[in-house]
Amino acid sequence: MNKKSSRREALKKLAAGSLAAGSLTSLNAFASPKKDDAFKLKGNINHSVCSWTYSFLPLDDLCGLVKDLGFSAIDLLAPKDWPTVQKHGITCSMCYTAGKISLTEGWNNKNNHAWLIKDFTEAIPLVAKAGYKNLICFSGNRNGMDDETGMKNCAEGLKQIMSLAEQNGVIIQMELFNSKVDHKDYMADKSAWGVDLCKKIGSPNFKLLYDIYHMQINEGDVIRTIKDNHQYFGHYHTAGVPGRHEIDATQELYYPAIMKAIVETGYKGYVAQEFIPTGTGNTSKMFALKDAIRICDV
Repeated sequence: MNKKSSRREALKKLAAGSLAAGSLTSLNAFASPKKDDAFKLKGNINHSVCSWTYSFLPLDDLCGLVKDLGFSAIDLLAPKDWPTVQKHGITCSMCYTAGKISLTEGWNNKNNHAWLIKDFTEAIPLVAKAGYKNLICFSGNRNGMDDETGMKNCAEGLKQIMSLAEQNGVIIQMELFNSKVDHKDYMADKSAWGVDLCKKIGSPNFKLLYDIYHMQINEGDVIRTIKDNHQYFGHYHTAGVPGRHEIDATQELYYPAIMKAIVETGYKGYVAQEFIPTGTGNTSKMFALKDAIRICDV
């Protein structure tokens, strides 16, 4: 099909508010992803976007894009970034500590507990004072350690900050990664391991960040896992499989069904887009975010 013709047809569909999921990728050609009156967010999903995947935009510009698209949250920001989003009326839906951020050196190693406890003890009150709720953490890599020992170590360390988290209304969320493709040797690579850790810690302020992309790669069975374990999942990330790109018809996950399953659990937290846009220019990459929000807004 002629590219110019297909772009014109997609624009007509967008204006009419009748864009089907299978044709969303063609939106990437248009000049400005401003919010249009033909599409209103339903309010069932609280949308967000991970800052690092749109780091080609200054944070001020990303805030503007988020507002134009009709939502108001950005994931994975450190305290130094909070004043920028706050001036735009944007919330940080998943926070980093102000200290060291390591995906490979985490709570599963007792040698890391001293600096992790310090960083989280300092960060938890800051998160609460800013009016935020979620603070991310990581298991770390195995480095030859068995999973049972790693879980025991994680629980021992995390229990030392849970009282403070509970007092401040902050939820500590451990992200689940795949260890097949992106994060070789990462320990928290199975939802069952994470759920067992939640049970061992025994606090309503410790949950899992269920990354749909990562768990599709490592174990699949996404919808059943969400339905069976949703009480342990405090946050969700998206991306297309394979490749961590757009969540469109080119990849193997059907996100409308996944979002519907999440909504049906009664979940009221955030779903953050964490795909790496593949467009050739900033405009097409910004439109990819608009596509993703439309697809997930069930």
